[in-house]
Amino acid sequence: MSTLYDFDAVDILGQNRSLSEFKGQTVLVVNVASACGYTPQYTGLEALYRKHKDAGFVVLGFPCNQFGAQEQGTDAEISAFCKTTYDVTFPMFSKVVTRSGKNQSPIYRHLGATGHLPAWNFAKYLVNRQGKVVGFYPSDGTPEIGR
Repeated sequence: MSTLYDFDAVDILGQNRSLSEFKGQTVLVVNVASACGYTPQYTGLEALYRKHKDAGFVVLGFPCNQFGAQEQGTDAEISAFCKTTYDVTFPMFSKVVTRSGKNQSPIYRHLGATGHLPAWNFAKYLVNRQGKVVGFYPSDGTPEIGR
């Protein structure tokens, strides 16, 4: 597998989706959590998505419960929280494991080949239209400042 678009993932509604559906778009992959100090970043992520989606930009949210056990809900609970609290409309996926090991998501194994793995919730990978990772932004890098 050479690009992000070569992977499949289960979405938050339980449907298997090929990430090839995002081929040709710029993608921001984010490991998210509902009970984290960074959770308000959903506001900026959603604003970024809405502003640029028509220009071929998408945010993909991957819930993760590995950091401070801050994403303990079921997929249905996570989806409801995101919709009612932050009006999230960008694609959300089922919970994943981001850390190295036998249960690590193949997507995060691929993203981690860049030398960066999330150290906490809301770490971000910027993927270009060809499916290659071109940037990594740690948790404290907010969508508003792009740091």
